[in-house]
Amino acid sequence: MPDLHTLDGDALRRGGERALEMLAAYWSSVQAIEPGFPVGSTAKPGEMYRRFAGPAPESGRAMEDVLGGLVPGLMGGLTHWQSPRFAAFFPANTSAPAVVGDLLSSGLGVQGMLWATSPACTELEMLVTDQLARIIGLPEAFCFGQTGQALEAGADAKPFEGNGGGVIQSTASDAAVVAMVAARHRLRRLDGGREGRLVVYASHQSHSSITKAAVVTGIADGVEDQRHVRLIDTDGALRMDAGALLAAMREDVAAGRRPALVCATLGTTSTCAVDNLAAIGPVLRAFDGPSRRVWLHADAAFAGAAWVCPEHRWMMRGAEHADSLCFNPHKWLLTGFDCDVMWTQDRASLTGSLSINPAYLQTSAAEAGAVFDYRDWQVPLGRRFRALKLYLVLQCFGTEGLRRYIRGHVEIAERLEALIAADGRFELADRRLTGGGLSLLCMRLKGSDEANRRLVALANAEGRTFLGTTVAPWPLVEGPQAGTPAAVIRLALGSTGLTWAHAEAVWDAVRRAADRVVAEG
Repeated sequence: MPDLHTLDGDALRRGGERALEMLAAYWSSVQAIEPGFPVGSTAKPGEMYRRFAGPAPESGRAMEDVLGGLVPGLMGGLTHWQSPRFAAFFPANTSAPAVVGDLLSSGLGVQGMLWATSPACTELEMLVTDQLARIIGLPEAFCFGQTGQALEAGADAKPFEGNGGGVIQSTASDAAVVAMVAARHRLRRLDGGREGRLVVYASHQSHSSITKAAVVTGIADGVEDQRHVRLIDTDGALRMDAGALLAAMREDVAAGRRPALVCATLGTTSTCAVDNLAAIGPVLRAFDGPSRRVWLHADAAFAGAAWVCPEHRWMMRGAEHADSLCFNPHKWLLTGFDCDVMWTQDRASLTGSLSINPAYLQTSAAEAGAVFDYRDWQVPLGRRFRALKLYLVLQCFGTEGLRRYIRGHVEIAERLEALIAADGRFELADRRLTGGGLSLLCMRLKGSDEANRRLVALANAEGRTFLGTTVAPWPLVEGPQAGTPAAVIRLALGSTGLTWAHAEAVWDAVRRAADRVVAEG
């Protein structure tokens, strides 16, 4: 029985070796063109609970023995997100460097709430967020400043200049909450405590996390509150209409409400539509006058990974207008969940909104302003060493490797698009309107919504792929007006081991399901 009172290195080696062997075997099997298990879980409700039911043991067991029963038992209850034939949602990438980074984080057991509780935890996070900002071409104002560059070069650490910086949140949903709290703080400071209910703005295509964040922060009274969460109309490309946004803000001011935050979505969940920051930013500046009262947050959760490639950076034109911006390396940049990188040009408002300083958290370094305490950049107090996995991914793959990875997936999507277009039974969205040609394909079987949902159900039941649907205006083509809402099939390519053979397997499953739907009439 393992020693209950020590960090048992021998148990770690034995159990770790067993776990790594299992994961290595799993990765090999899940990337096979014809794996021995369905991509989507076939478990029935309660099945997993019953499989492992029973009281916890009185006496402990060796870890490798527990793993021998646990991992095989889990397989039927997993949807295999790492399968290259998984296409239902935007991917949840991982990789060997990311797994090792998480292993180190868990084993080191660092609680990085303060700089003083582990300086390396804080400063490596500052470094990797600066590095990633420069890799994707963000303005320097989103970095920790020139002294941050000097620190990279090995100079003595000094207080960082500027008002920017980055932080790793768990998800883009958390980033939205933090942005709203910062927006409220800045608005109240600039307005001298003027009364009036706050309002948040996003497009009809924005992620549901924006509405939830407004509820969490108390800006909205509930998820149905459309007075304090204004969902702005979009144009034919499903981009937020900047003119409609301005009109809505003026209407709210006239009604005694106070515009607080606008969320621009750079790659919507349904179709990867991209709001135009270069149009929205000037609207806000014209509305605000000389001061920046309304906070502009840009959510690029999926599409931001593509900015490692210069040809996709058109999506971030106008980024200089944003007060905060985030994307999830855990979606499409080989860094395991959870890892959302959020940058701001106004860290004073962000930290000012979240800083609380009881005596037991005070340190001399923070009091002197020489360091940053990341507990002031997020809702929780505690935080783990997430920067390790992102650092290892950047170091092990390199910028060029990440570019090849993204470009390879985009090329596969382009080839698959040609196959779909050649099948007269299907309609495709104009990929210029779905992230400008990333790895998402939106399509419909010609016919009813029911037929399209039936196709997805049949393909998923076969097990060779796992597809999803959304509701989006259709047809999705260039034009002034969006189409009529319809059921749309999403092929969200981008899993870690994706090859053209996997994409062909997905398409074969779609075609066979279409054959059955058409035959059924």
